[in-house]
Amino acid sequence: MSALKSYNYAVVRVVPRIDRDEFVNAGVIVCSMELRYLGARVTLPVDRILSLWPHADVATLQRHIEAIPKICAAEASAGAIAKLSLKERFHWLTVPRNTMIQVSPVRSGLTEFPELVLEKLYAEFVG
Repeated sequence: MSALKSYNYAVVRVVPRIDRDEFVNAGVIVCSMELRYLGARVTLPVDRILSLWPHADVATLQRHIEAIPKICAAEASAGAIAKLSLKERFHWLTVPRNTMIQVSPVRSGLTEFPELVLEKLYAEFVG
């Protein structure tokens, strides 16, 4: 049996109106420093967002949500942030913000396969 390695994760949330503190889960970010893994799976639940705020700028939200997996994968199209180390990218993505895209507190667990954890957490929190 292989030794389990630690990972951290955060749930990506869309907060259409900051003043109301209502949010919709839109993705998950998983990071394992030991396994050198940083990944995200995201989607923009447009109908749910518009039900909370019909005037939400869906196009801008979509652009920002789609940047998260690109930053995780260190894609050049993600800009300067993609050039940071894995640890720095994870911390940049999970720092608390008072914007329309926020993340939950960071939580942790143990795994051998962070890719499977990402899929499981995405199914659990986003559906």
